[in-house]
Amino acid sequence: MAPKISIIIPVLNEAGCISQTLSALQALRAAEHEVVVVDGGSEDDTIALCQPLSDHVIKGPRGRSRQMNAGAQAATGEIFLFLHADTFLPQDGDRLILDGLRQHDRSWGRFDVRLSGTQLFLRIVECLMNWRSRLTGIATGDQAMFVKRNLFEAVGGFPDIDLMEDITLSRILKRFGPPLCLRERVMTSSRRWEKNGILRTVSLMWRLRIYYALGSNPQHLARWYGDLKS
Repeated sequence: MAPKISIIIPVLNEAGCISQTLSALQALRAAEHEVVVVDGGSEDDTIALCQPLSDHVIKGPRGRSRQMNAGAQAATGEIFLFLHADTFLPQDGDRLILDGLRQHDRSWGRFDVRLSGTQLFLRIVECLMNWRSRLTGIATGDQAMFVKRNLFEAVGGFPDIDLMEDITLSRILKRFGPPLCLRERVMTSSRRWEKNGILRTVSLMWRLRIYYALGSNPQHLARWYGDLKS
């Protein structure tokens, strides 16, 4: 029997999109993979919408890294796939992960990403995101990171920080081997790019990365990120 994948989704007030995301995962549930949703304190109908479409809906401490770690503790699969609430896997995503990890002898990886919007500049942004990730071996949450359970537990899961948890975990996982960079694409919402402006969002993300690389405290960056988004 193929290893079971636990799809772990952190949510917070995602009633507007979570039903569509979870509906797209029902074929994977039918294939005996599992969906674990971790709510960080939603005040809308998120939990009620998730319950009939998930294997487990649990409450966790607010914060994406803490929610994903809580989901991993509740999960039973041999592989953890961390999925954003507004992101859709490609067709046969489970097969792509399982075959890719086995054939390339890898323990973790990610997909290429496509942004949902139609603007030409978004095509450039996603191309640069995928190219940068492939060049550096650093994955982001938008790319649906996946990792074998034993490795995830060995490194202690996501760091308990409010921002850059995906980049930090990628750096740790790279010590155990390079990522599997699947060229098949997940589709993720471009809502934040379009709401805040594409150029403004690109500039913000690069500034955050630079400051983080220079040693800035992720907690301070998270507060700055929240202020700039508002």
